[in-house]
Amino acid sequence: MNKLDKDELSAWLRLCLTSGVGNLHGRKLLTAFGLPQGIFSQNFSALRQVVSAAMTKALQTQPENFDKQLELTWSWLQAEPLANIITLGDAHYPEALLQTEDPPLMLYALGNLALINPQANKKMKDSIAIVGSRNPTPQGVLSAYAFAKAFSETGITVVSGLALGIDGAAHEGALDACNGGQAVLANYGSTIAVVGTGLDRVYPAKHHALAKRMVEQQGLLISEFPLGTPPLPPNFPKRNRIISALSLGTLVVEATVKSGSLITARMAIEQGKEVFAIPGSIHAPQSRGCHTLIKQGAKLVETAQDVLEELRPLLTPPALPKSKLLRQDSIKNETRDDLADNHDEADSLVKSLGYDPVSLDALVARTGWDAASLQVRLMELELDGEVARLPGGLYQRIVSG
Repeated sequence: MNKLDKDELSAWLRLCLTSGVGNLHGRKLLTAFGLPQGIFSQNFSALRQVVSAAMTKALQTQPENFDKQLELTWSWLQAEPLANIITLGDAHYPEALLQTEDPPLMLYALGNLALINPQANKKMKDSIAIVGSRNPTPQGVLSAYAFAKAFSETGITVVSGLALGIDGAAHEGALDACNGGQAVLANYGSTIAVVGTGLDRVYPAKHHALAKRMVEQQGLLISEFPLGTPPLPPNFPKRNRIISALSLGTLVVEATVKSGSLITARMAIEQGKEVFAIPGSIHAPQSRGCHTLIKQGAKLVETAQDVLEELRPLLTPPALPKSKLLRQDSIKNETRDDLADNHDEADSLVKSLGYDPVSLDALVARTGWDAASLQVRLMELELDGEVARLPGGLYQRIVSG
């Protein structure tokens, strides 16, 4: 796609930065006067017929620090070969966002724009959102990674928010399936991060390498916020409507009852999208949000195939035949069960752990072992990646697959 020239960028940026305008009034002005250049060429009387007197006055006054913001944005577009700005009037604007109640006037994008470009990518609509807790259990991290990898292997793009925990694990799983980005050309999926800051910042800083990897491996970073925007708390719930809108459905892996992931799920429902939730321990706070969603009608899922089967009528043909998908999923489940059985036979402690978080005292009662011996064996299992140590002195068995 052709990038905006500086005059076009100036007009769009000024519209977005004008105090009080926002997406709703911006759309009204665009409907009345066409492109932003046309808006700013109107006199007071003409503008007053569409918006309030206060907003008309604001439109006729250049926003504070506008020249600095324009130069920052223009320099970013010139310096980053994969940087783009997509405006509401652009033919490349994602159709899914146009169907929402509050589409952004501008989207900043860095990376593989074909993932949301309906003209360049016929499979653009095949995306699934994976969201969840920023403080997940080890099992939650493994689930998010495994589901994302499975989706990407079948040609589905994984959408998330680049946050710590479940988001990061989902992005990693999708990227690993893509094998360095080359597999995207072979009808594999990829990953999109919708962030709550300007694209010249990475939040959390811990995910700087992950964001860089996404751009290098055919992924995409998106933001509706101007460059330089810091990680302001209100921006993260706001961006969730974009995550759900770009996806056919939303999978919640782990979430507390107050998690922002439930906002994404609610927005997905309002947009007429499917919501899926992975159940967990009744004792784990990170599972209660998922259980709430299931009670409210979200679909309980245990494997990636559960999600694929539900969404299959909406998907373009997968990279692998359906029969092969089912076979692979069956093999994975059988392998997982066999490994679990082997562990049970080889080590009674693994069986005593169960699948819920458990305290050392409870394990003493279950096994009859003394606490010192249990701690030694638990440490060995932890080093082997079979057990995770949780806050509060709890332990949890990790199930891979």
